[in-house]
Amino acid sequence: MVENFRLKDRYTVDDLREIVTILRAPGGCPWDREQTHETLKKDLIEECYEVIEAINKGDPAMLREELGDVLLQVVFHADLARDENAFGFDDVCDEICKKLIVRHPHVFGDVKVSSTEEVLDNWDEIKKKTKNQKTLAETIESVPRELPALMRTQKIQKKASKSGYDFPDTLSALAKVEEELAEVRAALAEKDAEAASKELGDLLFSVVNVCRFADADAEEALTGSTDTFVRRVLKTEELANAEGVDITGSIAEFDRLWEEAKRILSN
Repeated sequence: MVENFRLKDRYTVDDLREIVTILRAPGGCPWDREQTHETLKKDLIEECYEVIEAINKGDPAMLREELGDVLLQVVFHADLARDENAFGFDDVCDEICKKLIVRHPHVFGDVKVSSTEEVLDNWDEIKKKTKNQKTLAETIESVPRELPALMRTQKIQKKASKSGYDFPDTLSALAKVEEELAEVRAALAEKDAEAASKELGDLLFSVVNVCRFADADAEEALTGSTDTFVRRVLKTEELANAEGVDITGSIAEFDRLWEEAKRILSN
């Protein structure tokens, strides 16, 4: 059986499923045989982020490879579940197909829509019904706590907004940021680390709210700012090395070269 796989010029998802089964079977790979849903959690997260990296780089070859790694994770988890008599890969495919059909009544049914917004609203309503979510509490509790914090916050705020839990406008949301910032200052002045941590969380929550009002993705906004910081640090060190300046020992020199780096990178 193993020899047959070495002779093929092109493989399909069915081959992938069989290869995973072989790897996890007696006489297969010791590492693969030891894996569980729990041990593979971080691998799945890592592979998903590598897909995002490929998309950001606009690299089709890399994207193809990383999507394959994600698919391997799906097949592996399904194979584990099959051994547990829970479900199999075909059940995974069956469920997602049914979900797509049910949540696209404007394609597979008689519902009429005139915009993407209507499609998304219908999706949310159908999701609530299929998951038997009748209250706002049930809806926001369904947002996984395991999501990145900014992403989870923005999703919960968006769902809450649809139920009326929201500021009337952007300026009101921005005023809340200023209020929370004052509370952070007060906690820091009191040197109360626990209170400062809480108030900083409230401040971040309020900033995410403003991002939502501004139609900005909080995760992407912070990633962009972090990227900018990294570029400026690299440029500042490059300038310092070129001048033979030790910026670690002089705040004035660091500030001078930092401003120069900002000027160069902004041009």
